[in-house]
Order: sequence, then structure tokens, then C-alpha cells
Amino acid sequence: MGSPLGDFVRARRDSIQPASLGLPDHGRRRSPGLRRSDLAARAGISVEYLTRLEQGRDRNPSIPVVNALADALGLDPPEREHLRYLTKITGGACSAHARPAPPRRQVRGPVLETLRLLEPGVAMVTNRLGDVLAHTSGFAAVTSRTGLLDAEAPNVTRYVFTDPRARTFFADWEAVADEQAFDLWLAPSVENSEWFAAELAPVAGPDFTRRLHRHLVPPRGPLRLAHPSGHELRLLRETLELSSDAQQLVVFLPADDATAGALGELRRRHHGGLQAIS
Repeated sequence: MGSPLGDFVRARRDSIQPASLGLPDHGRRRSPGLRRSDLAARAGISVEYLTRLEQGRDRNPSIPVVNALADALGLDPPEREHLRYLTKITGGACSAHARPAPPRRQVRGPVLETLRLLEPGVAMVTNRLGDVLAHTSGFAAVTSRTGLLDAEAPNVTRYVFTDPRARTFFADWEAVADEQAFDLWLAPSVENSEWFAAELAPVAGPDFTRRLHRHLVPPRGPLRLAHPSGHELRLLRETLELSSDAQQLVVFLPADDATAGALGELRRRHHGGLQAIS
């Protein structure tokens, strides 16, 4: 049985071409990428120890070993942060079979007031599982007729992977799917993440499970939306971490004048106000 840490190291090793590190190409192999022996030599650890890490038989590497692996794999700062996070959570295994206590769904009054001040802008409060906990009328206008808010407890991750309309609404669906799968690793708790992933996998299929274990740190560029009304929107995202609540306040800003004009038209058509979903 593997581990999140081992899966990430193996995925990054498989993605590296030996020639990019000045290493010889040993010809056809059963698996792509860098040989385990080459990575172990670059990190200054034994092949046996690297094997145990990748297979999940060793779950508590030291900080120097983690840093050496990051250097050997050539990780950029976001990938290094993810490696450290996976090292932290891998040390305490948990079961995905029993549903843990659900994450907090209530949004504190001051946060709702902040959201109200953003009206009629486009903003929502969410968590890393993708639950939409509160939103402005501007957010409702942007997502109108897409199905995203149709559920009693809307969830962006579930919508992306299970609703066919999402593949049309999100012009860069592949990138959005990468983001949503990656964010599950940063869920309110490891137990929440594992339970949610286990529940979603049977209905979401390989598009979800492949991304979940690939540990690809997404770049998070502008969000491109193809609204059913015919408007094409390009939105910048600013995320404010509400760390004490394990929630995020996400504000969507127009990336160009055309989007700003389209948002104004969508808001004029939509009637509604701030909504908290509990």
C-alpha cells in the first residue's frame, strides 16, 4: 500500500527525463522517467530507503532527507511546499472507510458581512473540498443556468467531475479539474479529504482518480468561463485564507473590459442577494 508522499515522489521521478539532468539514457524501460538508483544517488540516500518511501513502508523521513529529495527532483517552491505538506500528513495514516466529522459549514458573521460589502461583485466562501458555503448575488449571476448551484449543498469539485455541463462552462476544464483534485490534499482535515475522495471516485471515474494521485501543482491562471448566455468571461481570482475556519473567501475580478461589461449585463438580469448555505 502506498502513501501520499510516496505517490508524489514516484510521480515526479517518472516525469523527469534523464537527459535533462545530464544522465545517460539507458534505453527502453518498463516505466518512464528517472531511475530509482539515479534519484537515490542524487539525494544521497540508499535505493532501498527510497523504495520504502515510494511504496509507503517508511512514512517518517527526516527534514534533511525531504530537502535532499526536493533538490534531487528539482522541485519549484510550490512543489516543495506540497512535498513538505505530504510528509506531514503521511506520518498519520487514516481510514477512508468511515465518514469523519464533517467540516465546518457555518460562515462567521464578520465573514458574511465582508461578503455583503463585496456586493454586487462575484465572490464566494468555500473550503478545499469544494463546498460553496456562501456567495454573493454576483456569483449567482455568473453561475446561473450552469447547474453549479442547483444542489441543496453545492460543491464545485463534485460539479466539475460529475456534471456534463461543467465541461462546457469551464473553457479550460482540464486545468480546473487539476485544481479541484489537488485542493483535496489541503482539505479541512486529512480524514475529510480521504472520505470525500473515496465517495467521489466511483462516480467521477478515472478523470478524478488519475489527477488525485498525480500531485500536479496547478498554475492557477485566469479562469475562463463560457456562460450559457453566450458571454465569454475571463476572471482573476484572489483567495483570502480564513485559516481558523478552514475556509477561503474567493473574489473573482474581471480580467478585461469585455468581461467587466458582460458581468454588468449578467447582474442586471439576475435578481437576488447574498446567500449563506448551511
